[in-house]
Amino acid sequence: MSDHYLLSSVTRIAPLAHGFTVRPLPRERWQRGDYVVGEVTATPGLRQVELPCGRMAEVMAGDLVIGAWGRRMATLEAVGDWQAIGADGGFHLLTSGGLMGRLVSRSPYVRAPVSLVYRGHVHVDGRSLRMDDCLGPAPPAGFTIPVVLIVGTSMSAGKTTAGRIVIRQLKQAGLIVIGAKLTGAARYRDALSFQDAGADRIFDFVAMGLPSTVCPADLFKDRLQALLARIARCRADVLVAEAGASPLEPYNGLTAMELLGPQVRCTILCASDPYAVMGVATAFACQPDLIAGGAANTSAAIDLVKRLTGREALNLLDSRSLPRLRQILASCLEMELG
Repeated sequence: MSDHYLLSSVTRIAPLAHGFTVRPLPRERWQRGDYVVGEVTATPGLRQVELPCGRMAEVMAGDLVIGAWGRRMATLEAVGDWQAIGADGGFHLLTSGGLMGRLVSRSPYVRAPVSLVYRGHVHVDGRSLRMDDCLGPAPPAGFTIPVVLIVGTSMSAGKTTAGRIVIRQLKQAGLIVIGAKLTGAARYRDALSFQDAGADRIFDFVAMGLPSTVCPADLFKDRLQALLARIARCRADVLVAEAGASPLEPYNGLTAMELLGPQVRCTILCASDPYAVMGVATAFACQPDLIAGGAANTSAAIDLVKRLTGREALNLLDSRSLPRLRQILASCLEMELG
């Protein structure tokens, strides 16, 4: 290959190290999860792609980027779908991690994504390569690990930050901890931040062949069961699991919660404001063990959460809250955390 390709982080499960070719496929043969090559045509706002290692690389017009067809339905940022790509072959980098499709809606508060044009599908050993082709065997295993589940009222509600803090507290107590991002749109940095916080192992939905979890519920359930079987074999003490976006958005957060249900010992709801807490608690009948995120940024917000919902809220970025967080975790997990 004489061309230089930038591999986005969704390719980290793909066998591309020993070479590949790029050839166009007829539109009727395109599918979710196909590995495709796009040539960068414009970088009007965002200019970076996330590499398989998690490092960010700047892209310029003419660069060739490998990602995967998928869908994004972000309430606060961008909406896009590979099926919306027109005859001109133009599309966008819907996430820096390599989720690719045509942008159909964007918040005015976020920068425009990288624009690309279709150059072909990735082929290995003469066959077009899909994320599904990169999955290893998934022998069944009973999942019995206690779960700290972190959900939100929306994206950017503080879930990943809460996950990092919880992982640190559990690791300081001497536990073997796994961090996982179970739903969302492809981006490796969140899972890697769990590793940085001390998680012994990290997992995410990309490892199960999904560029995003905007997909049929039956498919997601099948893939999540396989992922949980893989996690079960790690024999950890606790799984700290983040469900991206919110349970009522089309990322299958509700499916994840239902599947994890028997093992969830502690639920932390991260909310953008106190009224969002009340909204999710009402719409979803959610009774979290703790409220965090923007809804707990100040004492006034914490008091309002208490009055509206009767639930306890903590500003997890305030070190004075950590002893109480450890008490809540110890009680829910029925473990001595010191």
